[in-house]
Amino acid sequence: MNPHENPINSFSRRSFLGMTGLGLGAMAAKSLLAADLKIPAAGSLQTHSPHFAPKAKRVIYLFQSGGPSHIDLFDHKPELEKVHGNDLPDSIRQGQRLTGMTSGQDSFPVCKSLGKFAQHGESGQWISDYLPYTSGVADKIAVIRSMHTEAINHDPGITFINTGSQFPGLPSMGSWVSYGLGSMNENLPSYVVLTSQGNGKNPGQPIFSRLWGSGFLPSNHQGVQFRSGKDPVLFLNDPAGVSRSDRRAMLDDLAGFNQIRHKEIGDPEIQTRISQYEMAFRMQASAPELADLSDEPESVFELYGEDSRQPGTYAYNCLLARRMAERGVRFTQLFHRGWDQHNNLPAHLAAQCKDTDQASAALITDLAQRGLLEDTLVIWGGEFGRTVYSQGKLGTGRDHHGRCFSMWVAGGGTKPGTSYGLTDDYSYNIVENPVHIRDLNATILHCLGMNHDRFTFRFQGLNQKPTGVQPAKVVNGILA
Repeated sequence: MNPHENPINSFSRRSFLGMTGLGLGAMAAKSLLAADLKIPAAGSLQTHSPHFAPKAKRVIYLFQSGGPSHIDLFDHKPELEKVHGNDLPDSIRQGQRLTGMTSGQDSFPVCKSLGKFAQHGESGQWISDYLPYTSGVADKIAVIRSMHTEAINHDPGITFINTGSQFPGLPSMGSWVSYGLGSMNENLPSYVVLTSQGNGKNPGQPIFSRLWGSGFLPSNHQGVQFRSGKDPVLFLNDPAGVSRSDRRAMLDDLAGFNQIRHKEIGDPEIQTRISQYEMAFRMQASAPELADLSDEPESVFELYGEDSRQPGTYAYNCLLARRMAERGVRFTQLFHRGWDQHNNLPAHLAAQCKDTDQASAALITDLAQRGLLEDTLVIWGGEFGRTVYSQGKLGTGRDHHGRCFSMWVAGGGTKPGTSYGLTDDYSYNIVENPVHIRDLNATILHCLGMNHDRFTFRFQGLNQKPTGVQPAKVVNGILA
């Protein structure tokens, strides 16, 4: 038989197996994309319809990496004055596991709040004097004092709150939101990440790029990190001698080749690649304009503080986050390191608050003045809190504590001037309205018009959700 007359014989064994695998892959891709939300092709970044009318269009997540001390900032416990220096009662600790940094201590001396608390605003929010600027926006924020998590160490803790699992490799919340709702600006990514380091001598835990990864979602939904300096995004500029028209012609030719390949094998990541090349081309003009603060009036720098003039600082990133909100970036996440205060707590805590307090409050004020706070959800907090007992000498440090901690939210359909949840007199256990980090993530999605139970992606035989596999609830008590 002439082999050219039999199409089967025209394939080598390797080609046959390759095409078979691609066929299965195409079927799998089709199944993966059939999520409860009707999402277009993987390369598409247009706006998608939420499950119901949203209160928030965008999110700014001010993530304080390392575990801010809720006892010293938000959770007022005057009774600690009476037991300062006494050993933490077993009835309070209840045999709960500790980190390896304090599990071997002979005693667990209770340390009172280092800050002085007062009530602020018409709402009477209890906030420490470590945060004078946040105190000034007390009536615009909702403080959740009953957050909790199972994680007691940084890497699993920060992974858990950002992805819904302590195990790395799953999509971040920003990637889920980008996938579910798409972009509101074709010239900027739907998910942008900014990082900063405190000015104190406490460097803090490292921040890994997988925290804004897309996991099993299409890769065009991963976070794009903007950096300080003249090039906000790495590898974005053209090489010397390459003109704008040359780059356009090259991308057109490259897109043509990629489209041919996509027709051959049906891999949705090829469409993603095309869309990302196009996004990079558009960002060559939009990213420098975004990072150029020369059009900001002097009053804005005074509002955010002197550090807002310096690229790479937390204050600068907060101002940049407002500019992104104006330009329709869907999810902006700031990671600020340095809150892991095991030693020299008084000095390090004061330094961190000095770095972040004014700019965090300024962002709320700025958004409100521009009419953006109403549909922008702002979140402030870290992966867990700190222990009421001292690590080491009394008053010098605090260990990790996931049994209870504090966070605050503002705008985007939340109830301003709200205090939610209650801990015991030692700020060690929750006694009223517990809020798991999964509940917080479900509430974020709810503000964006998304039902977390219906928002799924089929992967490894499971309907994966941004809130993880265990039940989660919307925290209605902080919603307007």
